[in-house]
Amino acid sequence: MSQFSQHSFANEKALIRVDFNVPLNDKYEITDDTRIRAAIPTIKKILADGGSVILMSHLGRPKDGPTEKFSLKHLVSHLQQLLGVPVLFATDCIGEPATQASAQLKPGQVLLLENLRFHKEEEKGDKAFAEQLAKLGDVYVNDAFGTAHRAHASTAVIAQFFPKDKRMFGLLMESEVSSAEKVLHQAQKPFVAIIGGAKVSDKILIIENLLERATDIIIGGGMAYTFFKATGGKIGNSLCENDRLDTACELLGKAATKGVTIHLPPDSIIADKFAADAMDSAAPSNNIPDGWMGLDIGENACEQFANVIRQSKTILWNGPMGVFEMAKFQHGTKAIAKAVADATAKGAFSLVGGGDSVAAVNQFGYADKVSYVSTGGGAMLEYFEGKELPGIAAVKA
Repeated sequence: MSQFSQHSFANEKALIRVDFNVPLNDKYEITDDTRIRAAIPTIKKILADGGSVILMSHLGRPKDGPTEKFSLKHLVSHLQQLLGVPVLFATDCIGEPATQASAQLKPGQVLLLENLRFHKEEEKGDKAFAEQLAKLGDVYVNDAFGTAHRAHASTAVIAQFFPKDKRMFGLLMESEVSSAEKVLHQAQKPFVAIIGGAKVSDKILIIENLLERATDIIIGGGMAYTFFKATGGKIGNSLCENDRLDTACELLGKAATKGVTIHLPPDSIIADKFAADAMDSAAPSNNIPDGWMGLDIGENACEQFANVIRQSKTILWNGPMGVFEMAKFQHGTKAIAKAVADATAKGAFSLVGGGDSVAAVNQFGYADKVSYVSTGGGAMLEYFEGKELPGIAAVKA
């Protein structure tokens, strides 16, 4: 059992760093509450124990102090609905409003503090600011995997002000870390990593780290065309990072040396322009006519990739296979999502991480058919690049 599950929060004020950085529309309504929902079990366990909860989070990237559009007060009513208890709000995260509200907090109550990033000290990792926050609670709980890769005051600095038995991960953070470790350190073979998205440069480190671990790496999305051009293919107007052609060749060479199979899409769905109403056709991925661009993987690629995925025991998926936001070019990403779900049903462990792949499994209705969907895009990526995340290291220290 974990430290969090074993701990009794009776009569304690738990200061929880959550990741409530959710999208709002122009009426300040939440358009996707996934991140808030993910924190609910942690909050409910503390309340059930007879503790009280003080929530701190950032929202957006406010430049010059308090801004209406980035105020966490917009989340209060939705949070109340999800928790089924009233949520109090402090108009600042430090100083008089926060100190007073937390001092008066009774067991079973929930207090949400105003946006941490209204203070520049948060992102600077300021020690005095972290200490002011720390004074609000008896126990520190980090449940914000989405910001675990940032060395900010509320994620990496604050833990030192709590004794070891009073700082811990929440349920979300625990499941994120254990799912990631399962893939990175305890993967059953065959282990396939599906890496998509636009740029090779964003994924170099993750591919290099996975070459030590995976048996197969599937590459799709815009980044595939850099590999095709690097190996002498014609890619028309497809996305390509010309300054990364050598890198692509190096990665293919390293994979061959390590006995890792890299799968590139043999065919592509191509378009005459980057638009939903573009003319589309199919072509071999290494022979795309001038003026055309690859916007999705083709039928053969879908079949080949799905076969590899269905035979795997461990699956990591980061990044879509094409421009799935446009109906014409979503077939490849959908086919991969289905194959991952099929493999999971047969007993494979599948982890989906990174904003676009998460959006895709949600959009196509496969989120509950994979083993784990990560809430942390950048944090997940850095974890798989082999980096130590400051927010994790601070609690473990």
